[in-house]
Amino acid sequence: MKKIKDVKNKSRKIEKSRKPNIITAVVVIFFLIVIAYFLIPQTGDGWNVNSNGFLSYPQNRGTVDVSLIKTESASNYTVETISFPSKDYTVEGLLRIPSADKKVPAVVILPGATISKEGTQKLAGILSGMGYASLGIEQRNRGGVDMNYDYQLFSEGKEPVEHKMVFDALRAIDVLKQDKRIDAKRIAVIGESNGGRFAIIAAALDPDIKGVIGISTSGYDIESQRANIRNETMLRFYRSIDPDTYLNSIPPRRFVMMHGVNDNIINITLAENTFGKAKEPKMFYMIPNPNHGFSEEMITPLQTELGLIFQ
Repeated sequence: MKKIKDVKNKSRKIEKSRKPNIITAVVVIFFLIVIAYFLIPQTGDGWNVNSNGFLSYPQNRGTVDVSLIKTESASNYTVETISFPSKDYTVEGLLRIPSADKKVPAVVILPGATISKEGTQKLAGILSGMGYASLGIEQRNRGGVDMNYDYQLFSEGKEPVEHKMVFDALRAIDVLKQDKRIDAKRIAVIGESNGGRFAIIAAALDPDIKGVIGISTSGYDIESQRANIRNETMLRFYRSIDPDTYLNSIPPRRFVMMHGVNDNIINITLAENTFGKAKEPKMFYMIPNPNHGFSEEMITPLQTELGLIFQ
């Protein structure tokens, strides 16, 4: 009987000694997982907005599955109608590539509200003449936004449409990066009006974007309106869609704004306010033209600034 008791006692001691070892192993594994999460670059299309209202997406968003719809060729350029998936939306775009015997720099063009991808092609043709490829995309809702609806989504923990529009721009950048005809280290983004707002945010989120040019655009100056914002969730949301929130994350890349002096859709004072918050290197062009959006007077400064961005 004594031997049986001795065996039982020994087995209990072994079980007790194993428990701390198991607990230690679990703790070690947990910390290794946490460390790996923060040290290994995250991939995919997950989104996050931090306590300061700063939107983020993974730096490595994976390969884009691009479909070629049709090709039109001319003597000195090719225009491809393409499509690619971006979350719950299929983005269509016009990829214009100048004829060249080497890889060329490229620009994503984000049009203003109501403007189709075809509406980007005047600017795309000018860029092609300068030796730059471009991808003008068809934005969700034709670039239009519904802030009330987006805030409702955000307050429910769902991804707002305006955030997805930023992600669409980032995926357009990814399309250019993986194209063998494009110099993946020389890609910029140009946005007009609402498209300029998405362009600024996208440039801040992706450090591979070499620079951003905003045409007839501005931030929302949310910080000056804090007294009218009811709660912290609402404040986080409005900060997350305000280009002003992201200006500090653009340097050392170049930040450029071009604006008509008599723009009657986005007043030039709003653009000047955003520009004043931006850090160097930066440049503001006042254009003596009453039109909203791109104009012929912007061609020369556009060529100058792209030369500086891609140098």
